[in-house]
Amino acid sequence: MPGTTPGSEPGAAPGTVLLLAASPAGRGRLVDAASVLPVLAAVPPAVLSGTDTANVVELADPLEPQAVLTRLRAAATAPGPLTLYVVGQLLLDRRQRLPHLALARTTPSTVRYTAFPWHWFRDELRLRPPGGTTLILDLHTDQETWQTLGIAQPPGSPGSPGPPGSPPAPPMLPPALDSGRDTAVYGRIAPPPSRSRRTVGEPAYMKAVGALLRSGRRPPDEELHRQALVRAAAEGAYPGFVLARRGTGPVPGNPHTVITEAVRSGRHADAHALAAQYEQSAALAHGPASEEALHWAEVRADLAMLAGDAALSCHIWLAVAAARLNTGQAADASSVETAVDRAHHQWGRIGDPVRARELGPALAELRSRVPGRREGALDHVRRQLNQLQTQN
Repeated sequence: MPGTTPGSEPGAAPGTVLLLAASPAGRGRLVDAASVLPVLAAVPPAVLSGTDTANVVELADPLEPQAVLTRLRAAATAPGPLTLYVVGQLLLDRRQRLPHLALARTTPSTVRYTAFPWHWFRDELRLRPPGGTTLILDLHTDQETWQTLGIAQPPGSPGSPGPPGSPPAPPMLPPALDSGRDTAVYGRIAPPPSRSRRTVGEPAYMKAVGALLRSGRRPPDEELHRQALVRAAAEGAYPGFVLARRGTGPVPGNPHTVITEAVRSGRHADAHALAAQYEQSAALAHGPASEEALHWAEVRADLAMLAGDAALSCHIWLAVAAARLNTGQAADASSVETAVDRAHHQWGRIGDPVRARELGPALAELRSRVPGRREGALDHVRRQLNQLQTQN
């Protein structure tokens, strides 16, 4: 039977499982990520999720970061518990030195355009209800990424590589891999391969997870994590940097919990009004361009998207992007790019040509300053604007 994951009660919403295995196709591949998928695919969906029923989405060596984002976004908005099994290789982009999950076409020089930025996990999971999201990770890095993440401790220190069978490190997570405070995270980051090793590594931790779940029983996440570390170590795999952090459970009075419950019950107007109140309070206390106020503006933009109001969502994202730029944030800062990308995405979903024409010039102006990661984004806006001029 499934373990204690929320959502296993009779009549609860089905769980959602996203299996993502990605690694470069060329000489830079450090791990054969896709080799774990047959093991996980043999596990019943309900066991993978820890719920009575579950829907499973599998992504094997995807090519485009936008394709991964689309699947992640759909999974994040699904009701019920969400479990993500992610196996792959982390690389840094050369401009901002931010970690990305390398995809099939990724090379060290193309990380920014062909890999999946890790902070997109945090961005997409932020409206998930507390206690409803779990990330199970088996990640591999090169020496440069390992050091930049701040996990190059000497042997014996918390989180450093230890001998097989060594106890797990205390719960911690490199700041650059933050996936949101409400997301539970378990797994490991394998230590960089030695210079003499030329073979591609195996996702030993995730294969151990799959082997344990094939028994048909899912223990609680912490117990599954512990057993997987022991099993992988028994087969000679060094644990590397151990990831173990509980997500926050539902907190009475937590505004995000209340807003999520309103959305799930279809009370979109109530959810938006509550977020607007928190935004106003944050603006009065910290300033309208403060991170506290902008956070709630971003929540309102997401809520408008969930309610199907693409025009309002686009309008809010445009305002957030402009505010961030006006406070001196760089055009290639992840928070700025995310705001403009989301405004662009929502603009493309506006069904009213008049409203789209009204918002188009502001989007084009921002796109000229924030081109983003996809080539031709500004040209796309201009072409769409030209087409809109002929529509009623």
